[in-house]
Amino acid sequence: MDERIEKDSFGELKIDEDKYFGINSKRAQDNFKINVKKTDMELIKQLAEIKLAAATANEKVGRISRRTAMVIRKSAEEIIDGKFDDQFIIPEIQGGAGTSTNMNVNEVIANRGLILLGHKRGEYKYLSPQDDVNAGQSTNDVYPSAGKLAALVKTQKLYSSLSVLIQKLEKKSEEFADIEKIGRTQLQEAVPTTLGNSFGAFAHGLQRTQKQLQKSMKSLLELNLGGTAIGTGVNTSDGYQDILYSELRKAYQVNVHPAEDLIDATQNLDSYVQVSGSLKAVAVSLSKMCHDLRLLSSGPKSGFHEITLPARQAGSSIMPGKVNPVIPEVVSQIAFEVIGNDTTITFAAESGELELNAFEPIIFHDLFESIDFLSEACMMLSTKCIDGIQANREKCEQDVNNSVETITKLTPIIGYEVASEIVHESLKTGQNVYDLLREKGIYDEDKVADLSQTDLAN
Repeated sequence: MDERIEKDSFGELKIDEDKYFGINSKRAQDNFKINVKKTDMELIKQLAEIKLAAATANEKVGRISRRTAMVIRKSAEEIIDGKFDDQFIIPEIQGGAGTSTNMNVNEVIANRGLILLGHKRGEYKYLSPQDDVNAGQSTNDVYPSAGKLAALVKTQKLYSSLSVLIQKLEKKSEEFADIEKIGRTQLQEAVPTTLGNSFGAFAHGLQRTQKQLQKSMKSLLELNLGGTAIGTGVNTSDGYQDILYSELRKAYQVNVHPAEDLIDATQNLDSYVQVSGSLKAVAVSLSKMCHDLRLLSSGPKSGFHEITLPARQAGSSIMPGKVNPVIPEVVSQIAFEVIGNDTTITFAAESGELELNAFEPIIFHDLFESIDFLSEACMMLSTKCIDGIQANREKCEQDVNNSVETITKLTPIIGYEVASEIVHESLKTGQNVYDLLREKGIYDEDKVADLSQTDLAN
């Protein structure tokens, strides 16, 4: 295969002639031999969006020529369309605060632009990755801004997935509204409720975390773009920032705007902690619900067995007919990962020094993973679990009728001590609490009968 030679201040490297990345990307690939996936393509696309907008801004302020801006925009558009995905070779976790990924994008745009201009790859005197593609920019403002925009795109997908799941739960709540069951606290029988109430609580809990997520998403619209190295805007041209944000608002149709203090926004990453915290809240709610689904479906002969989850696969290599709650199990494991990612993001955000935090690569790696995992978990729960849940009406009614805690409704009338005695005797003898009430003449038969027929949801 033909090769070209590229040079930098460290020397020369041979690069395959057909590659669009250059010497900076190749050195990073050689340095970061880490068994993690390559930089998330959503981040790459958002970097290309910024390069596109920056090219227009730099053209309008007279920093680069119309022709240069045109080929940068064309090359960036092709990246956004996914034409050069295989040319982005940097691991998601890297040293240098994202410089390698930024340069990978700069080099691909420059080399593609050179081809469009009729030159060879690597002939950077005609189109420079740094001087032209990266004009008015620094990794320190471009990379974190692209990360925020990528997170925004991903969280919008998660928000939609949550909405689907919430709707499915609300539908089940309506379907099960008239099915009486026993409520439990500390896994012990408490007071009667309905299966509809249980699924309604699942839905409302997720709605609350969805609102928290939506609130945190607003912080992703506030960028440090235009601040360059440390937020002071060094090496930018007059008017560049205003045009840049105007172009971005056109592209995204949302109010992307510069932070009030670009120096603060360059060194402090609390917005990522806020978003990660809202993701953790979603994960905790999902996992708690999945624990409940597993308990309520336990059995089928010796457990609660109030609901039946859809059977998805054989559950044992040794026990015939066993079916496991595999979908709730995998969602809980996803939640464990998201909770762990939140801890990593917290430590990384706290560990920045002075004017820059160098640990955004691991923040983006874990943040994107959490968002993607949760989006997939919500859709999996919706389509492979919640949709197919069936209520075991007879088992629910049987548990209510046999529960000693149905006497709780009588406590205000007969008193706590008397009610406790009836409960203990019922547990000891196996007699129904209503039968004991009749026997002892504590409450007249007609009123006991009326009570036993009362809507237990009230």
